[in-house]
Amino acid sequence: MKATAKANANIALTKYWGKRDKKLMLPQNGSTSMTLSGLYTVTTVEFDKKYEKDAFVLDGTELGEERAEYKKVKKHLDLIREKAGISEKARVESKNNFPTAAGLASSASGFAALSAAGAEAAGLKLSSQELSALARMGSGSATRSVLGGFVEWKPGEKEDGSDSVAEEIAPKEHWPEFRMITTIVSTTEKKVKSRAGMAQTIETCPYYRDWLATVNEDIENVKKGIKEKNFALVGQTAEYNCLKMHATMITTKPAMIYWMPTTIAIIHGILAWREEGLESYFTIDAGPQVKVICLEKDVPSLEKRLQATEGVQKTVVCKPGEGVKLIEEHLF
Repeated sequence: MKATAKANANIALTKYWGKRDKKLMLPQNGSTSMTLSGLYTVTTVEFDKKYEKDAFVLDGTELGEERAEYKKVKKHLDLIREKAGISEKARVESKNNFPTAAGLASSASGFAALSAAGAEAAGLKLSSQELSALARMGSGSATRSVLGGFVEWKPGEKEDGSDSVAEEIAPKEHWPEFRMITTIVSTTEKKVKSRAGMAQTIETCPYYRDWLATVNEDIENVKKGIKEKNFALVGQTAEYNCLKMHATMITTKPAMIYWMPTTIAIIHGILAWREEGLESYFTIDAGPQVKVICLEKDVPSLEKRLQATEGVQKTVVCKPGEGVKLIEEHLF
């Protein structure tokens, strides 16, 4: 009863911000994303009678039962046990190859990997849609990391959440020239986690209803742009959607401003470079890291400029990546 899975992070091209059902992790609105090659989580899960309690090791450190991360993992293991009809406790070891909880979608890859490894170790045979629904219960954005390439997360209409699942817009092979350069400007965990931030926004932001009123048009434009390989349409829509989401965060009480000076510097850089004819666009999740959307031919020039920007610690170039998969190499 042991299995290991590897899942890539994903970055939303049109964002999900806000839940309509916190227990079932159902979103207020749908979203689209690209699954990234190069930023991933590997997780091993073992259910065994020898374990007296669940244990969770993250990036080499065992987390105590009082930690929020431990509680989320235990809750997810309970869900898997319930589905599989088993009672054994589990040991979970997980490693990210990028900073945790810093705005790089570590919860997306983390819960996609945990869901796949946990389901396999528990003897569950789930379809990709069932697996995406399971991953959603751990982290909303994990729904999308189950699939590769370009993905849409449907908000669903059913009260039980069974239709709130991920669907492929196009496989990774569809647009091999598409790139996303992830910039690391801070490795510090953000003070306000996404889950708390969403609830705060819904409760206090006067513009949140406008976000909901316009997001579906953004989704359709991104899907159209991906299918037609219309880079400008995808980039412009993603950038606009990102700014709208951050506008709701900034106008929340108390305000959530995730951007740092380097974040602003990169934004201004991209706007200037675009005027010079270097076509690129930015998107930013709930954190300070800027993701630069571009085509393969412009990566060398953009990387050079980004790395010369004060405060940029690292850049990672990502292609469209594959969905979650089981692997043979266990972490323990």
